[in-house]
Amino acid sequence: MRSAARTGAGAEVEAARSTVAVLVRDGVLPMELGLVHQLFGSARDLATGDPLYEVRTCAPRPGRVRTDADFPIHAEHGLEALEHAHTVVVPAAHELDENLRPGALDGELERALHALHATRARLASICTGSFVLAAAGLLDGRRATTHWMSSALFARTFPSVTVDEDVLYVDEGRVLTSAGEAAGIDLCLHMIRADHGAAVAAEVARRTVVPPHREGGQAQYIRRPVEERGGASTAASRAWALTRLDRPLTLAELAARDAMSIRTYNRRFRDETGLTPMTWLARQRVDRARELLERTDHTVDRIAAETGFGTAVSLRQHFQRVVGVSPGAYRATFRGR
Repeated sequence: MRSAARTGAGAEVEAARSTVAVLVRDGVLPMELGLVHQLFGSARDLATGDPLYEVRTCAPRPGRVRTDADFPIHAEHGLEALEHAHTVVVPAAHELDENLRPGALDGELERALHALHATRARLASICTGSFVLAAAGLLDGRRATTHWMSSALFARTFPSVTVDEDVLYVDEGRVLTSAGEAAGIDLCLHMIRADHGAAVAAEVARRTVVPPHREGGQAQYIRRPVEERGGASTAASRAWALTRLDRPLTLAELAARDAMSIRTYNRRFRDETGLTPMTWLARQRVDRARELLERTDHTVDRIAAETGFGTAVSLRQHFQRVVGVSPGAYRATFRGR
């Protein structure tokens, strides 16, 4: 499956973004608000331990905001907080979102979002928060995603947006959208990775006890996210492969590890991960290459050998395709920090 994410890393990467504003509205999902605070709030400089982000909650009007649970929250800031934000994240408020139409957004909120978009700020949405960005016209002519249960309505309502309902998140540069709540975790980690590199993002994931990296192009809806008790799984071969990324691995070897035919293994692997075995393996190797580029002074040739790509040319091709920049540009950005 193609990747829907393009990292912001590279020679042109901007200075680290430090202020994150979470824009909440009545009916907000508390989990989505909390995950943004948890992930960005726990990001630390690996050398000094200093926080890398300041996270603020804001609303169209400061004060009490209803949630979709049985408790309210208090938003200390109003829309003025957007003026100083480097990143703005819009979580879902289902009761409002799916009634939005082009041009139907509150005028003051729409003006604030447009003013923000005119700067170098980054806007992101979680779940049906994408309806807010679309209603403001900020997704026109772009690719975007939303929760798969709302994607058909989204496509009908905003025909000028190209909807990809099969992915976890879409990175269109300074405008990013993600699917349901868990995909919001993936998107936040993706933004942290783009700002500060794989090592910082991995440490945030470790603190939060979540997977460190799921590609944006991974399937949104996976039929077997949890293995049935007593059922056959590809988990053992995946764990085995991660300890042998420096070696050539074939589909037949992986299938044999789980005592399956290649055909059954392929089907089961996609059911469990949303990816083909070879696509998954290539992305694990790219992730390992990212770590080595950040943490070591190894040559590209040595990293290619240690990650199973074999040659520097092969590593560069895969790295450019997945990350969006060359290994050298990636190292120049994050090894220097």
